[in-house]
Amino acid sequence: MKHLLKYLLPFAFYLLPLLTRAASILIPMDDAQKDHLKSYGIAFWVLKNGGTVDWLLNYRGGSFMTAYEKKTEDECNIRGVSYEVIADAEVSNILVQINDPSVNMDVVKLEKAPRIAVYASKDRAIDRDDAVILVLQYAEIPFDIIYDEEILKNQLYKYDWLHLHHEDFTGQYSKSYRKYKSQLLFIEEKKNQEITAQNFGFKKVSKMKLAVAQHIREYCANGGFLFAMCSGADSFDIALAACNTDICASVYDGDPADPRAQSKLDFSQTLAFQNFNVDTDPFSRQFSDIDVTHTREVKHKDDFFTLFDFSAKWDVVPSMLTQDHDRVIKGFKGLATAFNKDKLKPGVTIMGELKSANEARYIHGEYGKGQWTFYGGHDPEDYTHNNGEPPTDLSLHPNSPGYRLILNNVLFPAAKRKKLKT
Repeated sequence: MKHLLKYLLPFAFYLLPLLTRAASILIPMDDAQKDHLKSYGIAFWVLKNGGTVDWLLNYRGGSFMTAYEKKTEDECNIRGVSYEVIADAEVSNILVQINDPSVNMDVVKLEKAPRIAVYASKDRAIDRDDAVILVLQYAEIPFDIIYDEEILKNQLYKYDWLHLHHEDFTGQYSKSYRKYKSQLLFIEEKKNQEITAQNFGFKKVSKMKLAVAQHIREYCANGGFLFAMCSGADSFDIALAACNTDICASVYDGDPADPRAQSKLDFSQTLAFQNFNVDTDPFSRQFSDIDVTHTREVKHKDDFFTLFDFSAKWDVVPSMLTQDHDRVIKGFKGLATAFNKDKLKPGVTIMGELKSANEARYIHGEYGKGQWTFYGGHDPEDYTHNNGEPPTDLSLHPNSPGYRLILNNVLFPAAKRKKLKT
């Protein structure tokens, strides 16, 4: 026996490192993470380089796990992302814990880096005060800027995920006539929009914007992923509902709004909202009563919204979209701050709300083969962002729970389609 041990001991010392070798990289997304936002960039980088990522829903704040590679570890160090190198045995323990039917956790495999597009005019995109542009750049996730021309030329289908910049799809230029009518930026934008409309055969900008919105809706119906914030959400549905009428005053399109516009709205055309009342006053900054910005009585110190807790094993989609290390998120204003819950269509999933004010801040739904998410407000780390103010410096907010919700949506299309339908 001693003679046998003499030969087995050296072999055991050789085998032990193999049995305990580093098998995976765990990127924790709880309070142990130094930079939550750049962590999404690492996950995207792994996918872009042909790897796969396991998204561990509700495990340590929605952590990411991927096969160990030295280049991935190096990338985490370069970007300042916290990570843990773990062995096979620990991976097995984590998966056993997650797969326990009694715990609210699950694993979603991310397989392919989505192709990202941001809908924004080239001029306004340069300002870089759009929250999605800011966080994509900070997380180092590549994207393309597209606008009306590209969509009307059917180029939208090159992309898996589309974000709608803080746009006005009704053709009323964010209803900013009273405040900005004499400013060069407003004058140039109106002129450029009118030229584009004419080039594509539209008599009015509002008709062109309607066509763009309908193209985007068709993109979603055919399997695209749509994300919109602020006025990009409510004005999108308002434009679709107004497809058979004119809600624009003469200062915007040269002729008065239809006095019977309200009765001609077609709510069967919309994604998220119904039974809303449009505001045709050209000097009002409100599009409709979907948004509650002008009626809410919520003080800054009380402006928070709560994320719902969904079943990770049964409600996979909303669970993915609400992964966060905080469940209570700071509120923030915008041209469209929050959505009146009474105006939501049946079947719309509310993922974040301020219950005391009857506000939905973060909503989701399916349309055809695709999915959409609307998020109220302008900038999760700037309570009242105004034109001309410098964009948010996300290096000062690397752990922003509000910005994490945006990035959940960015990675959403990378998930295995079969899993999204469970």
